Amino acid sequence: MSRIGNRVISIPSNVTVSVENNIVKVVGPKGELSTEVNKNITVTVADNKVTVTRKNDNYKNYHGTANALIQNMIIGVTEGYQKQLEAIGVGYRFQVKGTTLVVTAGYSHPVEVVVPKGITIESPSNTELTIKGIDKCAVGEFAANVRKIRGPEPYKGKGIRYKDEHVRRKEGKKASK
Repeated sequence: MSRIGNRVISIPSNVTVSVENNIVKVVGPKGELSTEVNKNITVTVADNKVTVTRKNDNYKNYHGTANALIQNMIIGVTEGYQKQLEAIGVGYRFQVKGTTLVVTAGYSHPVEVVVPKGITIESPSNTELTIKGIDKCAVGEFAANVRKIRGPEPYKGKGIRYKDEHVRRKEGKKASK
C-alpha cells in the first residue's frame, strides 16, 4: 500500500492544475510546471483536490512518485525552492557574472558554470551562494553540480558544502613515538 500515493493533495486558491493525456500541468503565481505521469496512473482533479490512483499493484512505485511530483510542483509555483551553499577554505569564493557562476576553489584556474534557465543565483557574500527556482529537481541538481566542483574534505574541512551540512572531521596522521 502506497501511503504517499494515497495522500490527497489540496490545491491553493491561486493555483490551477490540469490533466490531459497523462501530462499534469500546474500554473501558479511564480510560473508553470508540467510533468508526464505513467499511463497506468490516473490523476483526478476535483473540488480543489488532486487524487492519484493506480490500475493495479504492479505500479506502486509510480503511484507514490507521481503524487510526490505533483505536490512538489504545487509547492514550487507557490513558494519556490532554494538551496544555500558555502565555500570554506582560503581563497575559495563564488562570483556571479550575468548568467555565469565563477567558482574559485583551489584549482589553478577558476571554474565557470553556466546557470540553467529557470534558476536564479545570488551571492550575499563571496563565500555564500543561494540558488532559487520553482523546479525542485533543477535546483537540487544545479546545487549538487556546484558542490561537486570541490566537495568538502574530512581532514581540514575545506570545500563547498550545503549551508546546513555537517562534515565529520577525521583526526589525521599522528607522529610515531
